Amino acid sequence: MTTQPLLKELLTDPRVSKDPNQHWPAWIGGDISPEWPLFTWVAVRNMFTAYGTDHKRLRALVAKAFTARRTAALRPRIEALTADLLDGLAATAPGEVVDLRERYAYPIPIQVICELFGVTDPDLREGLRGCVDSIFHTSADPAEVTATYARTYELLGALVAAKRTAPGDDMTSVLISAREEDGSRLSEQELLDTLLLVISAGHETTVNLLDNAVHALLTRPDQLALVRSGAASWDDVIEETLRHRSPVASLPLRYATEDIEIGEGVTLRKGDAILAAYAAAGRDPKLHGADAESFDVTRAVKDHLAFGHGVHFCLGAPLARLEAAVALPALFDRFPRMRLAVGEEELRPVESFISNGHRELPALLHG
Repeated sequence: MTTQPLLKELLTDPRVSKDPNQHWPAWIGGDISPEWPLFTWVAVRNMFTAYGTDHKRLRALVAKAFTARRTAALRPRIEALTADLLDGLAATAPGEVVDLRERYAYPIPIQVICELFGVTDPDLREGLRGCVDSIFHTSADPAEVTATYARTYELLGALVAAKRTAPGDDMTSVLISAREEDGSRLSEQELLDTLLLVISAGHETTVNLLDNAVHALLTRPDQLALVRSGAASWDDVIEETLRHRSPVASLPLRYATEDIEIGEGVTLRKGDAILAAYAAAGRDPKLHGADAESFDVTRAVKDHLAFGHGVHFCLGAPLARLEAAVALPALFDRFPRMRLAVGEEELRPVESFISNGHRELPALLHG
């Protein structure tokens, strides 16, 4: 679904489910192989795939990590991380090319989400990052898919075992406590899959938001000038980036629980799988006009669905916005002469129809 009004309608339609175990005949019938690149996206049992009361139960547990107070309290840590990264970048020699995705967009969100959930071991953090990168690699071959699946649960199991032995002041320990105080509230599989969801979604989307915002401003100096002059704000940059280049391009999967008429003679049949195309919806010309493809920080209507809509709206959206609100102005203030080190035509997208960013974002920081 690619038009924003229709997608918005389907995201709130009670006849649309995210639970393949109840509502996708191909999954229920065993037709989906574990070697399928999207297998993990469908197989997980957490609030991402839950439906109805199960979704409410799982979301309520995770919501404790993303309250307004807890999110706001993270600002000093985000500012400190940003300052450290900028100091490291400032040490690069004039003419040295820096990959801003790897050295700036990645470290901030992955460090924040890992600290929030108590992933303190650098090796574990890097291992999980590698697994998440592979899960988003939607053209992975069968060997990579099956190896990543096994490795992911090995690492998550190690995290849970460590926290059971030595609980901390982190959300992983809170979830384990909920599991062990009342096993009916959170199964062991739901515990592991919930950790996978928050750690992966908690950094991948923000990495792409930062990557895409930096790219947009470096390739559109007129838009950067508007921000520097005060004609537009950094919040404008963030929201226009989310609209123009959604961090998640397309998200699998939802399923029709009964026949749904969607107009123009088209019917979604019961059991049909639905792919939500957020990137396309953000550039819907019916909503954003003939210039929907243009990046415009002064655009009056920046309405988008980059964080979803309805009961599955992303709990981490305020945290992603906060990280961007700190990291973006700090980067451009520190390096006012920064520019891309290659032609825009040389940039390559990540190999995914889900994750929407660049493989690398090479830049010269000193002009």
